[in-house]
Amino acid sequence: MAPDQHDQHAHHGQHTHRGDTHGHAHGHGGDTDWAAMAEMLEVEAEVCAPAYARALAWLAKEVTEPGLIVDAGSGPGVIAGLMAETFPGARVVAADGSAPLLERARARAARQGVADRFDTLVGELPESLAGLDYPADLLWASRSLHHLGDQKAALAAFAARLAPGGTLAILEGGLPGRRLPRDIGFGRPGLQARLDAVQEERFARMRAELPGAVAETEDWPALLAAAGLKHTGTRSFLLDVPAPVPDRARAYVVGALTRARDVLADALDTEDRETLDRLLDPADPGSVHRRPDVFVLEAHTVHRAVQPV
Repeated sequence: MAPDQHDQHAHHGQHTHRGDTHGHAHGHGGDTDWAAMAEMLEVEAEVCAPAYARALAWLAKEVTEPGLIVDAGSGPGVIAGLMAETFPGARVVAADGSAPLLERARARAARQGVADRFDTLVGELPESLAGLDYPADLLWASRSLHHLGDQKAALAAFAARLAPGGTLAILEGGLPGRRLPRDIGFGRPGLQARLDAVQEERFARMRAELPGAVAETEDWPALLAAAGLKHTGTRSFLLDVPAPVPDRARAYVVGALTRARDVLADALDTEDRETLDRLLDPADPGSVHRRPDVFVLEAHTVHRAVQPV
């Protein structure tokens, strides 16, 4: 592995939801302070870890005894840590555009006792992957691809970093999360659906404004095949944290709605903004800080394909 390239900058994906109303990571390099979002990103990934663990177990049925695993767009390294646990004989590389987030990834690896087989690589995706010393047996990209303007070209670049028989797995799409009942007792029912609609518009603008943006039909198996890979499957993994949620999941919901209020407020009507304000007011009995009916329900979709031998 090449040493960290701390002088480079990159768009980098986090483990967030493509249609999510929260808008956690749907900005791009010029307008998102990823380091400032580090704690929230860690909380989110930790809450979602059961779904990610099931996705990795699915991949492990084909990816046997990998030598090198790369998490392209790793953020603070929660999934990279799960990879180290799932594949105890593998070297894991967390690749991202934020040096502060990768510092957190290295600290996590040290706490897990896997630092001796854990590396980081800072730089623009996918170009920074040229810093790998040898091809990957598994390259994972969790909602990082949609931060790259030409997704088809990025998939081809990812595929070029695979060893013969290596697997490329991308997590894109899925379903927007749900956190509260449709009717929460104040405001108009259906707030989450309206947030989803606004976020879809924001996501489309983000994609259109990326450098070198190319519009693509989001047929991920077809795009993987166009990259010269053999498509082997698509699976979705449910995350279901029912009410009453543990404190970590409640913090995730608070962070998600706070982000929604921050980035989507101008596109919402007055009533929905006021509803969000009540939901985020710790003193309000109806807030997500206090109400007993908060839950987390979402689906994560993974597409995998294999480099021909």
